[in-house]
Amino acid sequence: MKTPDTERPRPGAAILRTALRRNIGAMIAGTVLMGLYQAAETAFPIALGLIVEHTMQDRSLGSLGVSIGSLAVIITTVSLSWRFGMRVLQKANTTEAHRWRVQVAACGLQPVAREVDLKSGEILTVATEDADQTADIIEVVPLLISSLVAIVVAAVALSLADLRLGLLVMAGTVAILSVLAVMSKRIGASTQEQQARVARAGAKVADLIIGLRPLHGFGGNHAAFGAYRQVSTDAKRQAITVARVNGTYAGTALALNAALAAAVSLTAGWLAFEGRITIGELVMAVGLAQFIMEPLKMFSEMPKYVMMARASAERMALVLTAPPVTTPGPERPEPGGALEVDGVRHGTLHGVKFTVAAGEFVAIAAYQPRAVADLAAVLAVNVAPHTYGGVVRVGGREVGDLSIEAVREHLLVNPYDGEIFAGTLRTNIDPSGSGRELAEAVEASMLTDVVALHRDGLDHVVRDRGANLSGGQRQRLSLARALAADTEVLVLHDPTTAVDAVTEQLIARNVAKLRRGRTTLVLTSSPALLDAADRVLVLDGGVITAEDTHRNLLASDEAYCLAVAR
Repeated sequence: MKTPDTERPRPGAAILRTALRRNIGAMIAGTVLMGLYQAAETAFPIALGLIVEHTMQDRSLGSLGVSIGSLAVIITTVSLSWRFGMRVLQKANTTEAHRWRVQVAACGLQPVAREVDLKSGEILTVATEDADQTADIIEVVPLLISSLVAIVVAAVALSLADLRLGLLVMAGTVAILSVLAVMSKRIGASTQEQQARVARAGAKVADLIIGLRPLHGFGGNHAAFGAYRQVSTDAKRQAITVARVNGTYAGTALALNAALAAAVSLTAGWLAFEGRITIGELVMAVGLAQFIMEPLKMFSEMPKYVMMARASAERMALVLTAPPVTTPGPERPEPGGALEVDGVRHGTLHGVKFTVAAGEFVAIAAYQPRAVADLAAVLAVNVAPHTYGGVVRVGGREVGDLSIEAVREHLLVNPYDGEIFAGTLRTNIDPSGSGRELAEAVEASMLTDVVALHRDGLDHVVRDRGANLSGGQRQRLSLARALAADTEVLVLHDPTTAVDAVTEQLIARNVAKLRRGRTTLVLTSSPALLDAADRVLVLDGGVITAEDTHRNLLASDEAYCLAVAR
């Protein structure tokens, strides 16, 4: 039997409930203070009506003084309750938005990737705009309740003057909310679509910035800019649609509220003309008709913000409730650090099989660059073990049986395009600040000349993505970071493609020396690194086709010679 959608918990609704539950104390305090503010605001015209009524009867200075004192108390209450009420609510709102931003970011930074069909730019939008709009529910509920308090106080006061006035306010409020509740549903749907399009535009510009240098290199920047312009235009059009819907909603709400206020004023005037209410009650009714427009406006806007918060919560749920792409096991590798690839079939790989013994330095020369990328993805566990054929073993244990922490501790795959972060040379090489192997890694990667160029040395400031470094400097910085990690098994993917031949020779010797006794696999076509390896494996057509030293392969394999000779 299929369970109806209405009986299944909605992830977005669960997020909103969590936000409300975590801030219940602040919301209660905010509701009390804002309710006091609305009650005092509504009491102002009531007090004016009473002042007119009693002053006209008593005509004494004492009554006037008491009246002025009463108004001063009401005004002070309005000022202080608003100030402290909004302070409590906005602090809770900001804190809750921060919690959701951290939680979304934590999902993106977890070592096990999640099955989220969103790009990094879209996740950034979820972690910022959607987190903020979701947290707005903390303010919405207290403001909704406090506005209701004002409406109830006004209805009761008008009912005491004449029951028809009170019933008119209550009936008008219900009618207004009924109309606006229907309109708010469209706002929620439009806002959700707008957030999705803005997120896609953010993802596109993030991809564009990352690939800007190569795009300029082959002249593809104009086509890329055109693609971004298209998604940005889509986001703009949807934003205009949302603004139009919001404008219609606000205009309708204002018109209905004004109509209700006018109806109350005209009805009170007619009742006063008929002699059924006093002049003081008329002043009170007219004053309430004007003052009640603010809480009515606020009350009528709340459904819109609820729908916007729900739409944003649904988008956050896409990230927070996404399942992991794989479920790591509990085991740890055995000591030794051997790496074994047994019959791996993935992408262009068709049963790759080889072993790197503990402490061995092995290089793989691939004739097809795509095969190298596929192998690096498998070794880095960027591909879930259950999605490819064959197995990868680290320290005698299958990767699928190891905890992800154990994999990251024993196996490091350094990509050819390793990210450089804003900070310093030191924080890029040694993010944890442990200082292990720092000097050795800098020397082995030939980063010493970069350090020597700057007065601050390792504390030289590095801009975002290494914008103030050359391509070769960024590559050496990434290599230094990998070497400083000093893992049992290190896989380097084309670590020297952006450096000159002399520097490449020195790096090859240094890496072989520094990694002596540690398991190292280099995926490269660099003759210097191939020559420094204990043995070379040739990857061709998705399988290992040859195995020997670099020099023996040069002498005996013409295809190998053509592929790696420079």
